[in-house]
Amino acid sequence: MPAAGARLPLSALLALASAGFITILTEALPAGLLSQISADLEVPQSLVGQMVTIYAIGSLVAAIPIVALTRTWRRRPLLITAISGFAVVNTVTALSNDYALIMAARFLAGVFAGLLWALAAGYAGRMVAPQQQGRAITIAMLGAPVALSIGIPAGTLLGAMVGWRPTFGLLSIMAVLLVGWVLWALPDFPGQRGERRLALSSVFRLPGIRPVLFVMFAVVLAHNILYTYIVPFLKPSGLDARADTVLLVFGIASLVVIPVIGMLVDRHLRLLVLASMILFAAASLLLAFRADHSVAIYIGVIAWGLAFGGAATLFQTASAKAAGVEADAAQSMIVTGWNAAMAGGGLAGGLLLDSVGATIFPAVLLAILLPALVVAWTGRHGFPPRSR
Repeated sequence: MPAAGARLPLSALLALASAGFITILTEALPAGLLSQISADLEVPQSLVGQMVTIYAIGSLVAAIPIVALTRTWRRRPLLITAISGFAVVNTVTALSNDYALIMAARFLAGVFAGLLWALAAGYAGRMVAPQQQGRAITIAMLGAPVALSIGIPAGTLLGAMVGWRPTFGLLSIMAVLLVGWVLWALPDFPGQRGERRLALSSVFRLPGIRPVLFVMFAVVLAHNILYTYIVPFLKPSGLDARADTVLLVFGIASLVVIPVIGMLVDRHLRLLVLASMILFAAASLLLAFRADHSVAIYIGVIAWGLAFGGAATLFQTASAKAAGVEADAAQSMIVTGWNAAMAGGGLAGGLLLDSVGATIFPAVLLAILLPALVVAWTGRHGFPPRSR
């Protein structure tokens, strides 16, 4: 166990962040390169969009069973397997002209992503003392918000300049280089001994795990309802034509809050979770009453970004602390719940949009967030008053 005053292993943690960066780029790039891929493969854009859907399905269905299957494996070879998988599937995507084969590769990419996300937080936590776990997880999770706010726009621009196939080829090269970085920078850890492992059902029943999963699901569900259908929601304010700017503001606010979360999460996890949820609810309330006012929209989006930017760190830290040595199993549940909430948000938002319109979104967000806030307030095992 590292000493409490030891420095954070920045190179190792940044390698984990880079793995997350590649994972998010692999997931979301087809959305930015939709027209190019559609024209090249000669399939409708609606089918190209399913490249994102099948990836999410792979993560959703595979995270828990694969983590259960590999709990006794040594950690670094398992992590390298996941990263190498991205090199393979992105190479197949870059070279293939067969839509069905590309979809199979995308499903496998989702499987590797489910494994990687389940490993990352627990890996980061094992490299540092307990008092530093939150900061370590914050750094390890940096790849996702950086990819969303900077990587996806840059990847889309690169795809427009050189084509979508070289862009996916570059992702494969990045994955190969990352394997070398992981071998150099990350320590290896043993898996769990068979006699020490809890059944997954027992991990689910550990004090604090269910409140963390419930609150995480609610927050991500609420977020994705609004994020997925932000363009129709912006119509009353006239900002629908500037949705890219609105989302950029959201991304910047999400990034700005992460260093603050990293500094405070180990000592004030509960306070940060409650403050983030209250801020998200306040943003929803503002958007509910001033959806036609552009300045109010921007203020609400900034508050929303500040509230959601640290969500991955907060819930993965809470899960890791509640699960202890069963952190990887608990993280697989976080990955599964997160992807289920993403899919559920897209589905629920679509149904609401078709039935009553986008103006109802903020009220629905409040209806989701307020019960979750009560659970977070009362769930003192999952969100302890103060970490020592």
